[in-house]
Amino acid sequence: MDPEKAHHLGMFAIQVASRLRLTKLLIPIKAKSENRLGHTFAGPFGLAAGFDKNATAVKALGELGFSHVEIGTVTAIPQSGNPQPRLFRLKEDRALINRMGFNNDGAEVVAKRLAKLRASNSKLPVIGVNIGKSKIVELKDAAEDYRTSARLLAPFADYLAVNVSSPNTPGLRDLQSVSSLKPILEAVISASLGKPVLVKIAPDLANEDISAIANLAKSLGLAGVIATNTTIGRSGLKASEKLIESCGAGGLSGAPLNSRSLEVLSLLRKDLGSEITIISVGGVETKDQVLERIKAGANLVQGYTGFIYFGPLWARKLNRI
Repeated sequence: MDPEKAHHLGMFAIQVASRLRLTKLLIPIKAKSENRLGHTFAGPFGLAAGFDKNATAVKALGELGFSHVEIGTVTAIPQSGNPQPRLFRLKEDRALINRMGFNNDGAEVVAKRLAKLRASNSKLPVIGVNIGKSKIVELKDAAEDYRTSARLLAPFADYLAVNVSSPNTPGLRDLQSVSSLKPILEAVISASLGKPVLVKIAPDLANEDISAIANLAKSLGLAGVIATNTTIGRSGLKASEKLIESCGAGGLSGAPLNSRSLEVLSLLRKDLGSEITIISVGGVETKDQVLERIKAGANLVQGYTGFIYFGPLWARKLNRI
């Protein structure tokens, strides 16, 4: 099946299972709670942004064992994303390539959906809201675009994640330079209602650029850094060159990111000290890898691609620590 169609089918199945209360039959997991970002996380492992772009399955995903669910990426202006096909599997590598392009319903619609979810008084995981730049907005106007999303979504978020690291919006990664990033983060902080603000960075940054962002995070009083997003690199893959070329451009996620993501985590913890939260994401598949990330300095850990390859009970296994 086409990977994107399979994704939508999987989302539908998760939602139906929750509505039929089938997820309630799962035995509650006993996980060590983590107090971070002003909230108690029922375990260290959560779902990275990109799976539930429009906040349509947050409750169900929490019931499947994710301690937190980061929705989005959400943009101020609704957008359909890039032309299909735009999602590809590299099964030998347990990896995905995507060039989705921030397809989402827009901040106003997602905010209303989150408001309804909050009003339901349901038991929910910690909810992060990942925001990005609208494609039609010029880079020079990016700060105001992010501010609009933050203003609409902050009332319903437990934390905000500023995404400047997706490779699938033209020019977006240019915003990771300190001079471009600073006004964006200041705009989001000003509209955040005091909610924790984190920035999500790419694994392809040079080490000195990562250190520069860490210093910016400290100077602005950011709550944390999420490391890392997908990579534009293709080195070391087991899949054939023909298959890789047929997939085309896009961000690579999954097992091949494990090594670099761990390197970035160690570098960030050294630069950030012990107080600022680091959410480590990229190539995590097993409970041992979650523990490895925590030992290396992560406060929380996220995954996404492993959910595709290991199935609906994956998060429960990884949070049983």
